[in-house]
Parts: sequence; C-alpha cells; structure tokens
Amino acid sequence: MLRTHVKTYRKRIGKNQYIVINISQSAEARAESGNVLASNAVNVQIYKKRRRGR
Repeated sequence: MLRTHVKTYRKRIGKNQYIVINISQSAEARAESGNVLASNAVNVQIYKKRRRGR
C-alpha cells in the first residue's frame, strides 16, 4: 500500500445526520518472477461518540 487518504463529512438532512467517508488509496505490486497481488481492500470502523452528562 502506497498511500491512503481519508476525508469524513457530516451531512444533516432533516432530523437525520449522516456521515460520509471518502477513502482514496493506491496500491502497487511488482515482481521479477512469480505472482504478486495489489490489494485495495480497506477496513472501516465507526464508533459512536460518548456524550458527557452534565
């Protein structure tokens, strides 16, 4: 994996709030002999923020 760039945006439509995740990444693989695999797979985990009680 050469590079991963992640941007997150929050959009509100009516009462609902959505999160938009924009992931751009690049992978490269080389071999003189044999097989290579360049994977662009990504793992995304979203956690809900805990709100502080007053």
